[in-house]
Amino acid sequence: MTRTMKSIMLSSSLACMAAIPALALAQAAPPFPLTGLPPGVEALKNQNSTGFPAPNMVPGQPIETRGPELSTDKPAFAGQTRAPYRATVKPKVTVITDKLKQPWSLAFLPDGKLLVTEKPGTMRIITPAGDVGEPVAGVPVVNYQGQVGLLDVALDAKFAANKRIFFSFSEPVGTDMSNIAIASATLNEAGNALTDVKVIFRAFPALPKTLMPNEGGRIAIAKDGTLFATIGDRSRSPPWTVAQRLDTHLGKMIHITQTGAAAPGNPYIGKKDALPEIWTSGHRSEEGMAFDTTGRLWENENGPRGGDELNLLKPGKDYGWPSVLHGIDYPGQMLNNGTTQTPDTEQARYYWDPVIAPSGLAFYKGDLFPQWKNSVFIGSLRGTMLDRLTLQGDKIVDEEPLLVDLHARIRDVRVGPEGAVYLLTDDTRLLKLTPN
Repeated sequence: MTRTMKSIMLSSSLACMAAIPALALAQAAPPFPLTGLPPGVEALKNQNSTGFPAPNMVPGQPIETRGPELSTDKPAFAGQTRAPYRATVKPKVTVITDKLKQPWSLAFLPDGKLLVTEKPGTMRIITPAGDVGEPVAGVPVVNYQGQVGLLDVALDAKFAANKRIFFSFSEPVGTDMSNIAIASATLNEAGNALTDVKVIFRAFPALPKTLMPNEGGRIAIAKDGTLFATIGDRSRSPPWTVAQRLDTHLGKMIHITQTGAAAPGNPYIGKKDALPEIWTSGHRSEEGMAFDTTGRLWENENGPRGGDELNLLKPGKDYGWPSVLHGIDYPGQMLNNGTTQTPDTEQARYYWDPVIAPSGLAFYKGDLFPQWKNSVFIGSLRGTMLDRLTLQGDKIVDEEPLLVDLHARIRDVRVGPEGAVYLLTDDTRLLKLTPN
């Protein structure tokens, strides 16, 4: 079945599906049988939600001292979790601005300015001195609620010549549905506007807006100009199994061209009952993605209670969710009898249990901080820190929580062209880290 046919089927069903309450969606008509939908309950907060404990900063010991959420949980290999603490350097923290509203992502413009997205639906251009511009015109209407809204932004490799950008957002569909969409546009910096805005990809299927958790939305652009993007599984508690199905984009990593077509060489092209845009499957809520210094693609994702993951992505591989995981479901029950590994699923290269809620991912490629060579930076929403990991090959060998004293939910992390590290907090701030 072609994407056009699926879109027609989906559109024709919107009118009737819009009237169906979330509790009845398990019995909804095609095009997408939403089996396993939970009985209308919001995911409960982590049992430790009253406060995140200070990390243990004793050299050679892991920063996490609490037991795993599932007492019988064990790593699949040495070093998969709780790497030893190692201190490097304490950076200088500069607040470029604290005038943003729920910033989500940033990109570096050639003239030294920064392009920042704000989740409620605005883009802004910010000068290095911290002057915050008016909202960029031409941004489409977004579905802003809870975890979603305007999300990632990335510059075309030829941006200096063509001014093209790509961005992701939660797109309203009809009156009460939404999906993750990826759009291209031309940035007219002088006019502070987007022109030639085109939605090039829409995740299939659209779902009720009430199912807004775990939507993903990160973008990474490969050297050949193709786009990778994360699409979350949008499940509540208990989780459904759409991340294991290849006839939906939910719970997947996709790989597309700049026009939105399936990228050549994708593993499921020509496979029956599989969408050709899929690159990997078995994901939950992917919040960070980046290429390392050797060109390998990594992502991090939020687990349930336990089992936040850092994954090295390989085409056609299944990363397990929700059949294989470290941790338990939010209300406390074990999932799939506590299965943590199977022969046909990929293991996380690192995981956190209890969780830190990772968001944003960057590999250090600069020269300002020689102590951070081979470092991986991961923002932490729940842990309120910038987590630094040292990568050797595909193994994490040590861990260091940074900026703990800021008590800030870190939404995004990027390495600037000059080697400084830039952070967005989940509230209002754009921060810059330089040598102290």
